[in-house]
Amino acid sequence: MGGVTSSMAAKLAFFPPNPPSYKLVADEMTGLLLLSTFPHRENVEILKLPTRKGTEVVAMYIRHPMATSTLLYSHGNAADLGQMYELFVELSIHLRVNLMGYDYSGYGQSSGKPSEQHTYADIEAVYKCMEEGYGAKQEDIILYGQSVGSGPTLDLAARLPHLRAVVLHSPILSGLRVMYPVKKSYWFDIYKNIDKIQLVDCPVLVIHGTADEVVDCSHGKQLWELSKEKYEPLWLKGDVNKLLLKSNSNNLNEKLEKLKNQSNYAEKLRVSFDQVERSRRSVDCCLEKSRKSVDHQLERGRKSVDRIRTG
Repeated sequence: MGGVTSSMAAKLAFFPPNPPSYKLVADEMTGLLLLSTFPHRENVEILKLPTRKGTEVVAMYIRHPMATSTLLYSHGNAADLGQMYELFVELSIHLRVNLMGYDYSGYGQSSGKPSEQHTYADIEAVYKCMEEGYGAKQEDIILYGQSVGSGPTLDLAARLPHLRAVVLHSPILSGLRVMYPVKKSYWFDIYKNIDKIQLVDCPVLVIHGTADEVVDCSHGKQLWELSKEKYEPLWLKGDVNKLLLKSNSNNLNEKLEKLKNQSNYAEKLRVSFDQVERSRRSVDCCLEKSRKSVDHQLERGRKSVDRIRTG
C-alpha cells in the first residue's frame, strides 16, 4: 500500500511541459549554448551539468553587476527554463542578485526522468557549480524553492548551516499531505519538508497565496511556524502561482503588472532581501566587536602576567 501511495504521490508531483518549451542550440559565432527561443545575452550563461545519478541537467546563470548574493531557484512542478527565462532575468534585475536556475532531470532538455531522489542530486550538482565554477560562498547564497522545488531546497538547506537565507514560495509540507490531511510522516511519503524545516539554521522567508488552489496556504503557514529563524512572511492575496508560473501566456510584462497591482511581490521580496542583508551585517558587526573585546581582554591579561613574572 505504501509503495502504491508513494508512486501515486510522485506521479502527481511532476508535470514537465510536454513538449519542452525550448531546445538547446549552439551560437554560430561563439559556440555557446543558448535556449532556442531567446537571443544571446552577455550576462546569461547556459550550462549542462552532470549529476551523481548519471543525468545531465540544463542550468542558466545570470550575472548582476551589483550583486552581493546569488539566488539558487528551484522552480515549480509544471514549468521549465524556457517558461522561467524572462522571469529569472527580471528577478535578477529587481532583486540585484546573481541568479542560477535549472531544470530537474526529465524537465526541459535535462536527461533522465523526474523523481524525488533525482531532484536532490540535481540541486547538489547546481550548487557545486555555483561554488566551484562561479566562486559563490555559502554565506552569500539564497536558496529559493517554489512549490515542489521546496523539496530539494529544504533537503539541501538542512545540510548547509551558513546559508544567507531560504525562501519558500508556495511550499508543501510533504507530497502526501498535499493529497491527504495526514498527521504524521510515513516512510513512503516524498519531500517531507515538515521534518526538514527544523534542521535549517538560516533565516526562512515564506511566500504563499491566500487562495492557492493547489497547495493550501496552511502548508506555508505551518512551515513558517516550524522554522527556527523566522522571517516576516509574505501572505499574498489570491493565487500567486497563477500569475507567475501557471499561466500559458508568455507576456511577462502583463504577468508582472497584475502581480504588482495585487501584491507588489518583487518589491516586497527585494525589501525582505535587503533586511536580511542588514541583519547579517549587524550580526557580523556585533561579532567583530565581541572578538575585538575578547582580544583586548586577553591582551590585558597577558600584560598583567608579564608584569608579575618580571616583578
